[in-house]
Amino acid sequence: MASIFKRIIDGEIPCYKVAEDDEHLAFLDIQPLREGHVLVIPKIEEPYIFALNDSSYTKLWLFAKKVADAMDGEFDAERIGITVIGLEVPHTHIHLIPINGVADMNFASAKKSFPPETMRNIADRIARRVK
Repeated sequence: MASIFKRIIDGEIPCYKVAEDDEHLAFLDIQPLREGHVLVIPKIEEPYIFALNDSSYTKLWLFAKKVADAMDGEFDAERIGITVIGLEVPHTHIHLIPINGVADMNFASAKKSFPPETMRNIADRIARRVK
């Protein structure tokens, strides 16, 4: 069975897209820790990031950097935090989270919820800055 991320890639499930190329997709997390929490994924369905071949691994991180650069300065945050946990969805993904401290990346914290209009606005703000 396809993961939820594969279904997003295939267009079966909508997302708040911030960036895309032939091999990657970046979109807002629908259960964000903070405003601007983005997920970056490869379009190939691989559950474990370290199982990616060297080329795919490198390209994924370069794509994530491009998205993080677009996020930087767009939110009330000191920097963009990065984490790879990979247990909740069996598809490689990188979390990019605007943070002011390590507690902002505590996945045990209550998740935020924003109305669809706010989510679209956040996604558009980032997408406009992606180079």
